[in-house]
Amino acid sequence: MAKSKDAEKPDMAWRLIGAVVALGVGYGARKAIEFGWQKTTGKKPPADPNSLETGLAEAIGFAVVLGVGMEVARIVATRTAHKRYQSWKTISGKVERAVKD
Repeated sequence: MAKSKDAEKPDMAWRLIGAVVALGVGYGARKAIEFGWQKTTGKKPPADPNSLETGLAEAIGFAVVLGVGMEVARIVATRTAHKRYQSWKTISGKVERAVKD
C-alpha cells in the first residue's frame, strides 16, 4: 500500500515543538544529573573526561549515567509532548469541522 505524503513527513509545527522540547529537557536533565552526581559522589562531575587527571572509571561512569539519563528524559518528554500535540490537533480539527457545519 502506498503511504500518503502526510503520513511520511511530520508537519513543521511538530518538528519545531519537538526540537524545543528536546533542547529544554536535555538542558534540564544534564543539570539534574550533574547535581545528583555531586550529591552522590561528593565530587563535581568531570569537566573534561579526556583529562588524564580524571580517573578512567569516573569518566566512564559519568559518561554512561549522563548519556542514559539524558536520552531517557528526551524520549519520555518527546513522546509525551507528541501525544499532547496529537490530541490538540484532533480537538482543533473537530472544532474546525463543527464551526464549518
